[in-house]
Amino acid sequence: MQVDSPDGVRNVVLIGNAGSGKTTLFEQLLKARVPGYRGEKEDAERAAQLFVASFATGDVVVNLLDAPGHPDFVGELRAGIRAADAAIFVLSAADDIDGAAQALWEECREANLPRVIVLTKLDAGHADFDDSVEQCQAVFGDGVRPTHVPTYAGPGQVVGNIGLLSLEEHDYSAGEPVSRTLNAHDDQVEAYRGPLIESIIAEAEDEGLMDSYLEDDEHLSLQDLLDDLMKAVATANLFPVVPVQTGTGVGIEELLRLIEHGFPTPGMHPNPPLTTTDGEVLPQPDSDPSAPLVAQVIRTTTDPFAGRLSMVRIFSGTLHSDDVVHVSGHRSWVGREDSAHPDHDNEERIGLIQGAVGTELKPRQQAIAGEIVLLPKLGTAETCDTLSAKDRPGVVEAWPLPDPLLPLAIRAATRNDEDKLAGALQRLAVEDSSVRLDRGAGDQLVLWTTGQAHADLLLGRLVERYGVRVEQEELKIPMRETFTGAATAMGRHVKQSGGHGQYAVCNIEVEPLDRGAGFEFVDKVVGGAVPRQFIPSVEKGIRNQLEKGVFAGYPMVDVRVTLYDGKAHSVDSSDMAFQMAGALAIKEAASNDGAVALLEPLDLVTVTVGEEYLGPVMTDLSGRRGQLLGSDQVGRKAVVKALVPQAELARYAIDLRGIAHGSGSFTRDFHGYELLPSQLLAKYRK
Repeated sequence: MQVDSPDGVRNVVLIGNAGSGKTTLFEQLLKARVPGYRGEKEDAERAAQLFVASFATGDVVVNLLDAPGHPDFVGELRAGIRAADAAIFVLSAADDIDGAAQALWEECREANLPRVIVLTKLDAGHADFDDSVEQCQAVFGDGVRPTHVPTYAGPGQVVGNIGLLSLEEHDYSAGEPVSRTLNAHDDQVEAYRGPLIESIIAEAEDEGLMDSYLEDDEHLSLQDLLDDLMKAVATANLFPVVPVQTGTGVGIEELLRLIEHGFPTPGMHPNPPLTTTDGEVLPQPDSDPSAPLVAQVIRTTTDPFAGRLSMVRIFSGTLHSDDVVHVSGHRSWVGREDSAHPDHDNEERIGLIQGAVGTELKPRQQAIAGEIVLLPKLGTAETCDTLSAKDRPGVVEAWPLPDPLLPLAIRAATRNDEDKLAGALQRLAVEDSSVRLDRGAGDQLVLWTTGQAHADLLLGRLVERYGVRVEQEELKIPMRETFTGAATAMGRHVKQSGGHGQYAVCNIEVEPLDRGAGFEFVDKVVGGAVPRQFIPSVEKGIRNQLEKGVFAGYPMVDVRVTLYDGKAHSVDSSDMAFQMAGALAIKEAASNDGAVALLEPLDLVTVTVGEEYLGPVMTDLSGRRGQLLGSDQVGRKAVVKALVPQAELARYAIDLRGIAHGSGSFTRDFHGYELLPSQLLAKYRK
């Protein structure tokens, strides 16, 4: 499995949503090239993470990445897109192209990743190859061009295919593919072959081949066509379509040949931008084994016993076992730094290098540019980190990390679990870039996830890997209290129990301030009614009580308190007595009905959905007490902005997927506080 040049490598990621046949296709490709391969066990972990296998086909080594199709695990998908140089985009011919599939295609488009479309399930009763191609062209553009068309023994009985470039028929009816030259062209071949060749020539910009094609398209050199096909696919403007029956294996050999001859090499797919550790732009790394080392950690797995295992894509240079490399992690540059992922620059020694042979890992001494390998027990390197030459450290731009938008409030189930919880959560965050840990209202521990499936997976990992059980609790919203109008009050703290007593009286006036103004304390005491040394004590007592709240236990904000009078005792007055008096005064001012209101936090929510779901989304936002700010049209997408109370957004990550059939996404940014409607006050009052 060792290669001498990046030209001998094909890095391919399989992409498709649930029900497309993606994972079955992964198994079929491996069975066709890995002797004795029995298949991978399908479980929640396998379906939720990026998985790599390697095999040789023809003159190349293929690193095949299986990316999750569930929207909760889009972080793993984006990691696979960064590691790959092309994608196999799997679609079911038995189903329409839904919003979830369009969202996956958009992920590839934004990364400018070359794609080949594999159509599966053509044996379904209502499936039709021509209709599926037409729908792909309508949704994905005119760059969609079949390279093969299926052949049938009867309705729904796919037994082979015809290669439109080779003009060969591949017959699988005997169990093994038999190839023979096509003697006559039917209408379907004629309809697809010309546009395919013209698209290849146009994208490859091969004027010589165009002249040959115009003279005699029947005798074009197949090798010339394949060379140009590779160039055309690499532009990410031409998207070949291959029909494959994953159940019977029809089309697997043709797809493997297309991977070998039509998929771009690492050198044909641009590497991501590179900077110094100070942020200065460096030349884009070439896929050259003799250049300085530039590599990136694609994903990280952790095991309580074996430690970390890092999947690494090498963009430039050669990595040797026992090398000392520079490790750079700068998530703050993309606004994603947190306590689990602080910025770091350090050096580490590479120990064992492992390469996949099939799905098994085998030790290697080195790996060159273009390869994907696994490095065990890196101490500090995390997902998205850059490994580079220690004498030429650099930072590869991180791919867009998904923003976890589904909060989960948790607490340890027992004291024993509490002792282990912090360490277990830290390891989960290191492994999964889509996790964020936070301390919410009332010091509540909040685990931010990308959706319900992601949340269930993480809770399962806590129990199965680390033996930590947690309980979910209702998410606390960080409300605030404020005064609705001016009020006056007296705080009187007088106690006598032998010896020195406690005596303090203060008179205050309270006024509400504008939103965001905070707290103001004004001293208007005259004549020494409150001795000067005790005025700071009154303020401290008021501040402490405001922090605790007086109505529902939330901090009180946006208020001005004026101390204008009071009384003291020459012996019994003290700092603590006036602190108590200040606190009592605030409580007294808030005791009248309607004197205090609650402020709820609002987020600016930006929702992006297919234009057909605009109406339902806007109706739903209004039902969440949202203030609609407007909508825009961006291509075939609608973008809606609204101010929505945080209390109404706790499960919006789940609800939006149902409303928009998997095609919706949103962002949320804190906007400010506004008065909670009076009819909801009782819900939050102590």
